Amino acid sequence: MIIVTGATGQLGRQIVERLLTRVPADQVGVSVRDPQKAQAFADQGIRVRQGSFTDAAGLAHAFEGASQVLIVSVDKMGEEAVRQHRAAIDGAVAAGARRILYTSHMGAGASSRFQPCRDHAATEDALRDSGVPFTSLRNGFYAASAVQFLGHAMRSGEVALPTDGPVSWTAHADLADAAAIILADEGRFDGPTPPLTAAQALTFDDIAHIATDVTGRAITRSTAPDDRFRQQLVGRGVPAEAADQLLGIFAASRAGEFAAVDPTLATLLGREPITLSAVLRKELSDNDGH
Repeated sequence: MIIVTGATGQLGRQIVERLLTRVPADQVGVSVRDPQKAQAFADQGIRVRQGSFTDAAGLAHAFEGASQVLIVSVDKMGEEAVRQHRAAIDGAVAAGARRILYTSHMGAGASSRFQPCRDHAATEDALRDSGVPFTSLRNGFYAASAVQFLGHAMRSGEVALPTDGPVSWTAHADLADAAAIILADEGRFDGPTPPLTAAQALTFDDIAHIATDVTGRAITRSTAPDDRFRQQLVGRGVPAEAADQLLGIFAASRAGEFAAVDPTLATLLGREPITLSAVLRKELSDNDGH
C-alpha cells in the first residue's frame, strides 16, 4: 500500500493520477484533511482516509498498512512546517512503512536565504533521524510560481520585480510524473535525489522575452528595489512574513541557489521536461477558456 498525503493539492493530486497508470488502485491510499474533496479518488477504488499532520491518532489510521508513505510538504513556514512534517514522519514510522518519501526542494540547506529551503533541510534531518529508509525529492522550483509573478505583467506589459538570478523553473506535471515513477520503483533513490529540474535556468529577463513571444505583446523587465517591492506587497495586504518569504526567493536566486540544471528528471521521464514557454502557453489558453 502506497500512501500519498496532501492528495487534493495541486502536486499531490497529479502524483496520485500518475501513480494510477503504474500500480493498481487498490494498492494506493490517500491521507487528506477533507475526504469529501477526494471523492473522485474513492470512486476509482483508492482508499481515502482523513489525516492531518496535527492529529497523530488520525495519521495512524490514515497510514495503516503503508509500505511507503509520500509526505507532500505543507504550505507553511518555519517551526510550524517542520513540526507538522515531523508528525507525519512519526506517523509513517509507527505505521511500519518500509520507506518514507518527501517532497523537498532544490537548494534545501540550513543556510539558504529562502525560508522553505531551511525548513526542507530540517525535515530531511528528521528523516535521517527516523531510522527508516527515505527518499527526499529535491524538486525544481515550481514553474507555477514564475507564472504567478508574471500575472500583473501580462496585463500591464511590465514585470517589475527585485533583481534575480537564474532559476530552473520546473512544471508540476513533470515532478508529479517523477514522484509516481520513483514510488512505483521502490528504492530507486536513497536519501536526497539530485535536483529534479527542467533543462534551463532562466532569469526574469529571459522570462519577459518568453512572455513576449507567447503573448505577441511587448513585456519588459524592470527592477524594483527590495524595500520598495516589500512595501508594495504589504500595502496590497500581503502579510509581512509572506512578503519576506517572497523576497527570499530573489535573494536566494541571486546567490545561485536555484541555478542548478540536472539531467535526472529527463532521464526519469524518458523525455525532455516541459519548458516554461509551454507552461505559459497552457496558462494563457486555460485563462482564455480554450
